[in-house]
Amino acid sequence: MKKLSFLALLIISVLLFVQPLQAQVRLNVNVNIGNQPVWGPVGYDYAQYYYFPDIDVYYDIPRGQYVYLNGNSWRFAPTLPPRYHFDVYRGYKVVVNEPQPWLHPDVYRGRYARYKGPGWYGKQDIIRDSRDSKYYVVKGHPMYGKGNNGNGRGRGNDNDQGRGNGNGNGNRGRGNGHGHGHD
Repeated sequence: MKKLSFLALLIISVLLFVQPLQAQVRLNVNVNIGNQPVWGPVGYDYAQYYYFPDIDVYYDIPRGQYVYLNGNSWRFAPTLPPRYHFDVYRGYKVVVNEPQPWLHPDVYRGRYARYKGPGWYGKQDIIRDSRDSKYYVVKGHPMYGKGNNGNGRGRGNDNDQGRGNGNGNGNRGRGNGHGHGHD
């Protein structure tokens, strides 16, 4: 009888422990919309990096830095060097959610080569132009602070528009296509 009681108590304890664990896993969903730049592509609740096939450069979203090849080493910087004449608002961006993708550049160059060139320029909807209220938390969005977050802060600061694109004004072209679901 003692063994049966112990076994029943053990089963109940395991069930009570596993259920909160499952609930915790479900609640721990990665979402970083508010950290994504206003020039990022729409359609992603989470993005770790962007890859720019046109210039073979990455953007580390959590760090807010570009990752580019300088000689034989990868450099991190908040802006791109002047040699890159690239408009982040109109250039095509691929979302990459794999750790340190620049350590495998041939993989990404080959996988996304088809998105390189003028045929994709300006063909992607970006966060700044989205009317989806989930993007109103992105600093620089025209509706920043006016969405469902209820903070009432107004429009926000648009000073980072055009950051790193070489022309200083963001060249605010509007995309008309849709992003592609990349890993």
